[in-house]
Amino acid sequence: MSPALSDLPVRKVIKALESAGFSYARTKGSHAVYRSPEGRAVVVPMHGVVKRGTLASILRQAGLSPGEFLKLLD
Repeated sequence: MSPALSDLPVRKVIKALESAGFSYARTKGSHAVYRSPEGRAVVVPMHGVVKRGTLASILRQAGLSPGEFLKLLD
């Protein structure tokens, strides 16, 4: 996990995922599920701030490297 990645607001994480081609699929409890056209599913907790370890898990689910994710944030 890159030290450049730290806690981020959930809005920024969702915006970056949508830029990568993911779209909202459904919500279960306080977790939103986003799907890519290839069928990958990413679960995002809707708790205001996504912690660093949770962000690492989201990137693994999405198949994104930290560098790719940082480019999507810009």
